[in-house]
Amino acid sequence: MARFIAFDYGSRRIGIAVTDSGALIASPEGTCSPAEIREVVQNLVSAEPCAGLVLGIPGLISGTSAHSTQDIRGFAARLEKWFPGLPVHLVDEDYTSREAGLAMVQSGMRKSKRREKGQLDKVAAALILQRFLDSRGGLPL
Repeated sequence: MARFIAFDYGSRRIGIAVTDSGALIASPEGTCSPAEIREVVQNLVSAEPCAGLVLGIPGLISGTSAHSTQDIRGFAARLEKWFPGLPVHLVDEDYTSREAGLAMVQSGMRKSKRREKGQLDKVAAALILQRFLDSRGGLPL
């Protein structure tokens, strides 16, 4: 089996999450700057077989767009160019940052830890990835 890698794109920081090798469970991986993302993804893809990339985009279900939509679509195009053998899946990311904040509180994460840069971004990426996995019904592709 192969894993999936997901992204919560931001102009300053990109949250990254990965699945286990069975592509069943999403976990936060880390964050990086947009300038570093190609190298980070290349390292992740080289480390373990990858079934595809998942990218959160606002308003996908409702058909609306946010100020970040164009940048995210541009990032998706770059991923497709850099990694032509991997499919890029777009997933609605509405409310994932809010859900990530609640999940960190409910898990008992200390306030000081929640305030660390990137914590919210990588948890949001994991939520995006879990939405993708749930939409597949837990079946491998």
